[in-house]
Amino acid sequence: METRIAELRYKEVISVEDGSRFGYVGDMEVDMDTGQVRALVVPGRRRFFGLLGREEDKYIPWSAVRRFGEDIILVEDHGSRRTPRRG
Repeated sequence: METRIAELRYKEVISVEDGSRFGYVGDMEVDMDTGQVRALVVPGRRRFFGLLGREEDKYIPWSAVRRFGEDIILVEDHGSRRTPRRG
């Protein structure tokens, strides 16, 4: 199965442990020296319709990705981290 990076933005990230939904892939963290993907980045949810900003972005290590489906990406949540939004 061939997948383009742009197609990942249309896939929802879901935990295999409890079925919780993290949102849709917004970006990827890539090691520029090796070209390998380090993590998927899911933008934080908007607070009060976006008027109060967003929650922190969620970084899901590539090693936590378990399966790719047509519409979803299944991940193990215990390896994820949150990082404050920049700018």
